[in-house]
This record gives sequence, C-alpha cells and structure tokens, in this order.
Amino acid sequence: MFTTAHAHGEIHRFAAPSDDPWDRIIAIVDVAFQPIVNIHTGTCYGYEALLRNYEQAGFASIADFFDSCHAQGVLTRMEMVLREKAAAKFVQLEHWRQTKLFLNIDTRSLDPHGALPERTRKMLEHYHIEESQVVFEVSERHPFGQPAEAAALFQHYTRHNFRLAIDDFGTGFSGLQLLYFAEPDYLKIDRFFISDIASDAKKKLFLSQIVNIAHLLGVVVLAEGVETEREYYVCKDIGCDLVQGYLVQKPTRVMAELKAHYDDVEQMSKRERRVTVSDQKLIGNQIAMVQPIGLDCSMEVVFERFRADKSLTFFPVVDEAHEPVGIVREKELKDYTYSLYGKALISNKTIGRKLKDFVTRCPMADINTKAEHILQAYSAVERSEGIIIVDNMKYVGFLSAHSLLRVINEKNLAAARDQNPLTKLPGNNLIHEYVSEVLSATDQEAVLVYFDFDNFKPFNDKYGFRLGDRAILLFAELLSKALPRDTCFPAHIGGDDFFGGFRRMGFDEAMRVTTDLVATFRRDVESFYDDETRSLGHIIGQDRVGNVVKFPLMTVSAALVHLAPGRPNHTVDEVSQLIAGLKKEAKKSPDRVAAGALVAGR
Repeated sequence: MFTTAHAHGEIHRFAAPSDDPWDRIIAIVDVAFQPIVNIHTGTCYGYEALLRNYEQAGFASIADFFDSCHAQGVLTRMEMVLREKAAAKFVQLEHWRQTKLFLNIDTRSLDPHGALPERTRKMLEHYHIEESQVVFEVSERHPFGQPAEAAALFQHYTRHNFRLAIDDFGTGFSGLQLLYFAEPDYLKIDRFFISDIASDAKKKLFLSQIVNIAHLLGVVVLAEGVETEREYYVCKDIGCDLVQGYLVQKPTRVMAELKAHYDDVEQMSKRERRVTVSDQKLIGNQIAMVQPIGLDCSMEVVFERFRADKSLTFFPVVDEAHEPVGIVREKELKDYTYSLYGKALISNKTIGRKLKDFVTRCPMADINTKAEHILQAYSAVERSEGIIIVDNMKYVGFLSAHSLLRVINEKNLAAARDQNPLTKLPGNNLIHEYVSEVLSATDQEAVLVYFDFDNFKPFNDKYGFRLGDRAILLFAELLSKALPRDTCFPAHIGGDDFFGGFRRMGFDEAMRVTTDLVATFRRDVESFYDDETRSLGHIIGQDRVGNVVKFPLMTVSAALVHLAPGRPNHTVDEVSQLIAGLKKEAKKSPDRVAAGALVAGR
C-alpha cells in the first residue's frame, strides 16, 4: 500500500513509480457510504462502506473485482486498503463519534491466525476510532466451511471488541447455523424478503419469525434494501430495529450529503404511531432503571456492585456508546466469590478474566416495540430475567416478567374499552381519532370507506340474531384480511356498519381491494341461507306497514372517499355528508360500490 495517513483523516496518495498494476487500481477505487438509521426515530446509527470506481479500474462488477483480487493473491492487501479509505472518510463526518462504521468481510480473507483484525485495530488507532464503533459484515457469498469453523475465525474480530453482522441473511443454506454459532450483534435481512413484503403474506411470516429468533438472542435486526413506504411500515410493524435502503438515501461518495438524522423516516414513524395504539408510555411506566455496568469496568467494580446491592442477581452491561451487550449474573461469578483465591485470581490483570468473559446475551427490545412482541421474545427464553429496553439503541432500563405482565394487562384493558365487543375491531373512538388524523395530514393521500349491509334486517328477522351475528363476524373477518392492520385500518362502527381506512396505497388499489371485498362477501354470505331461499334469490317477508315484499339476498355497499394530497383541511362533517350521498349511489350500483373525492378547492 502506498498511502500515508494524517491525523485529520485525509489520505494523500502519491503515484510512486511501480510495475505493479494493483498500485494503479488502488489509486482508482473508492468507497461510498450508505446510512443505516433507527427505524423509529430516523437517527443515523451508522454507515456501510461500499466499493465504488471498480468499473474505471477495469472490472465488470464488484464480485469480479474481489474474485480477481483473490486469484492474484492480493485480497488481504486490498481489504486493508479499502478499510483505511473508509476510515479516513468516516472521520470527516462531524458526528462520526456517535455512529458506527459497517465494513464488509470477504470470507476468503479469513485466516486462523487473525492477522487482518490485528492490522485493522492498529490502523483504527491512528484515526482514534474505537473498535466497538466498527461492525464487520459477513455473508455466505463464498463457502467458508462449516459454520462452527467459520465462527472460530470470526472470534479473532470479536476478541478485539469489533462488532459482527451477518449480511444477506436468508440467501444462504446455512444461515441459521451461522446465526447460532457466530453469535452476531446484528442480522441484516436480505432484500429478497423486503421486496414487495407488504403484499406477500409468506414473506411477512418468514421475516416475523426471523426477527423473533434474533431478538430472543439479543441480536439487532436491520432491514436491507427498503425502497418504499409500504416496505418500511411492514418492517417496522414486524419489529425490525434498523433500516437501510433507497427510501432513506442512496450510497454517496460526497460526505457532505450524509446526515446525522433523517427527518423523513422520523415523520413516517410518527404518522404510523398516531394512527395505531402505541405501547411506549405503558412500557416506560414499568421499566426498572437498573444502573448498568460498563464493559470496560474491572472485576473488582463488578464484585462491589453485587456486594453493595444484594437485592439484584444480575446487572445489565453496556459498551462505551451505552449500548447493551448483555447481562452479568451473580451465579456465574459464584465459583470465584466462594473460592479462597478466586477473587484475587480473577482480578489479576495478567492472567485474570475480564467482564466480557462473563457477559450473557439477553433479549432486547426498543421502547417503541409492541408489548405483544416483547412478550413473545421473553416467553421464548427459558428462565429469562426479563427484557433489556433500549431507545435509539441506547440502554434505558430493564423490564421484568412481572412488569411485562402489567403492561400486557393494562393494554388489554385499554383495548377492550375501544373495541367493538362482538368483532374485537376498533370502535368509534379510534375511528374518530383515525379520521381526524387523516384529515389533518393534508399533504398525504388517503381513502376512507364506509360499509353498510343491504337487506340485513329481513335476514335477521327470518333466521334470528345468532345467525345475524355470524354474518357480521363473517364480514369482520373478510375486512381484517383485506385490510391488514400493518398498512390499513379496519374498524366496526356498530351493528352492520363498518369502516376502512387506506393511507399507504393509492386510490386505484383501494378501489380494487374494496370491490373484491364486496364481491367476496356477496358470494360467501349466500351459504347462510337455506337451499330454497338461495334458489329463489330472495326472502319473502313483510315491510314496516305489513305488505308482503320480496327482499333480495344480503349484500354490502361501500362508499369510498378519496382524499387527494394538497387538499384544504376538511372537517369530519364534510366527510360524513359526502359519505351519505355516496351510500345511496352504492346501493343502486350493480357492484354496490360508489366513490367520490374531497379535493383542493372543494
């Protein structure tokens, strides 16, 4: 390598005469940074360094570049060159001390002696970058033997206090084994599972299970390649902690374009929190503020903490950035505390063990996580002390089993007050809050739908209220499936009146979903009639004045209100008036659907 590094983080390259073609390539290649942000707050958590200028250096792709380096025996040299270029750029950021640097590892450069991690540590010392600020990403693009063997090679990095991430998770065949053996700090979900996840139930199922497994192991989950708001909202609802992708920012080589905080992500999160029930306050009220122990503390300090506070059997452990790394339990130290020379032996700076040798992983959750997700993570770990709670990835407290049960109980009581008792869907209070929020967000497109049963009373009179309730429950189930709560708002006004809200899809898609729902209910509800009535296609009954009348079979009508972006701040009364007119139109329409709009200037 022919660079000299200077204290201000700049690298001055000088083209010394050389017959080595790789010297020219080293001078050409560069790195771009892409931000990784907190999915709840938009605060930048770190930046991934990505190779650039490989085409100018004569390579067809990034894979071609590293394959050539490997074939020519310069892969280790090139890894160090790129790491130093990334470090030099990283420290140009004003906020670099509060963020992390994500670097990719080509697994073919791993060696049993661990020379590259040691060289990296010495290089970082020059830039005053802490080892805990650096996250090395490893993927299964290239075979590296058994996962257990690979994990032993990764330990060379973790011994130096570097963080470890599994990249492209879900694309390889041994990903779960690698997760088990390598014990990473981060799990980066491959773009395959993120793409179109809002409309792919199978991907949602896979991702939700991956997130649950990671969280119960104390692993932070990062969604890669997020490009749309709908993908973002699903990832957030499932429980991902961090997000990376074009929705946040494309990779850039211009350091001035990188931000410490991404307002668009924070605003998306706030919009979602305002229209869904947030558990943050419930969780915050139950958190125990257990003072953590720093990872760099001596064992004498650890022993003193346990001696001074005998009511606690464990303490959370945090790193230099106040991010939790796990807990230290008193029972793991008993062999030393009750031994004649145990405490002296463990405290010996030369041969003694350090605090990180006793740290145990613990389930972790963001304070904005749904209480049900936290309970699921806690329940999956046998004899768990509880859950570490973080905010912006920083430790804020501990949630015990007893406190978690109180959170769930209080949430269930609150939900019961706001739900329809028959269908368990959100009731009038939440509908009013939702509509008010939608109307106030005049810069966003939205669609509101009012559903009203047709000919429900004749059906109820003929077959009784129990079958009438079953018809209502049938529609509630169909509504919940058609309008998933992670992207929509299904609700029950009362009786045979329902409500639906769309905020993350366009009008055409909302119309398609609504039309399909109306048609499905018309088809499915026919099974509730007896064969004779079904064949006739109507019920013979009496109207309110006693006249014999033929009532058609039950259907549902839908009135859609399109709220275009840029509209004035309409009132709830204006929406209600428009819906009243549209309901009449829908009941006369062959497909039982009518739509209107509240637009700018109306």
